[in-house]
Parts: sequence; structure tokens; C-alpha cells
Amino acid sequence: MTSTPGWAGRTDVTMPRPPERLLRFTRAERRVHRATAALMLTCLATAACLYLPPLAELVGRRRLVVTVHVWCGLALPVPLLLGLVFRAVRADVSRLSRFSAADRAWLRAVRTRTSDRPAGKFNAGQKLYAQWTLGAMLVAIGTGLLMWLTHLAPPSWRTGATFVHDWIAAAVLVVTVGHVLMAVRDPEARRGMRTGTVERAWARSEHPQWEAESRGGDAG
Repeated sequence: MTSTPGWAGRTDVTMPRPPERLLRFTRAERRVHRATAALMLTCLATAACLYLPPLAELVGRRRLVVTVHVWCGLALPVPLLLGLVFRAVRADVSRLSRFSAADRAWLRAVRTRTSDRPAGKFNAGQKLYAQWTLGAMLVAIGTGLLMWLTHLAPPSWRTGATFVHDWIAAAVLVVTVGHVLMAVRDPEARRGMRTGTVERAWARSEHPQWEAESRGGDAG
């Protein structure tokens, strides 16, 4: 039997293999992230329409904007609470709520600008961001309720709540912009959130302990 010219080199050994990928986020985890992000961005957009006169004039319908802002704000914890039904989401919450020696080493490495930065599935920066966001979310909801339900507190409390609510919103905007910019700089991290999987080489570089855990090694 004669062979077709050029066929001999195209064997299983020499054919390019697709990069090995690791499951980073399940569908439930990705949906919790997307739903929370959609609600947060809606809150920020409606807040801008309420506080910036040019946008307020452009959009109009202030009562509708207020209604959307209030209900999206109250709904912010809902995706996470619903996601806790899933084991993967509970595992992520547990990881994000605990700091280890590796996290402290990661923060030292960032401060000294060294490249050896140990990290599990989430590094220390991601844990700080998640914890800060959750705290800011709860403060925003609490102060927002005091502003919305005027009978809950005296005027002085509502004045203080308005001050805190406004500055928390500004801080959330700054931190969210930073979060988005960091995601733009890391296409593989974005792909992991979009598709659920990442390349093993990226995991070994950015989250070495988690990559080792996926191979059955020491998670650190």
C-alpha cells in the first residue's frame, strides 16, 4: 500500500496537541460572578445618573432610576446566597475568607517587587478585594436603607448615612475600575471566568499551589 506524500509526518506524535487546561470555575461560580457584576454595574450607573446633573438631564425619569438603583442594591447579595447551594461556590467562599502563610508571603513579594509569589486558587490580593467588596456591599445596603426608609432613623442618622453611602459608592467605583483594568491585562484570567478553564502553564505561573493541588501535590 503506497503512502500519500506528506502523510508520514502527520502522526499522533507530531500533530500539535491542544494546551492542557484546568477547570477553574464551574458554571455556578461563573453565574454568581456575572450576576453580581451586573447588579453592581447597574447600581454604579444609576448612581451616576442620580448624582451627575448632565447625566440626570440626559436620562430623565428620576423616579424610575431611583427604583432601579434601590432594588438592584437590595439584590446584590442574592446571587451569592443562591450560589451557596453549590459545593464549588461554598468552597470558593471558604478559600476567600481565609489567609494563610502563603498569602502573607504573596503580600511581601508584592511589596518588595519579587517574582516568587505563592498563591492558591486565589492570591492574597483577590482575597482582600473579595472581602472588601462584601463589606462595602453590606455598608451600602445598610446606609441605603436608612436613606430610603426615612422612618427608621432620625434626620441626623440619615444625613450621616447619606455621607457614608456616597463615599462608599465612590470607593466602589474606583476599586471596580481597578479590578476591570487588571482583568484587561490578563486575558487568560478573563478566559477562565468566561469559559471556566485555564491553561496549566498560566496556573503554574500565577497560582502555583492550586496547580500543584490539581496534580495531587501539596496545596501549601
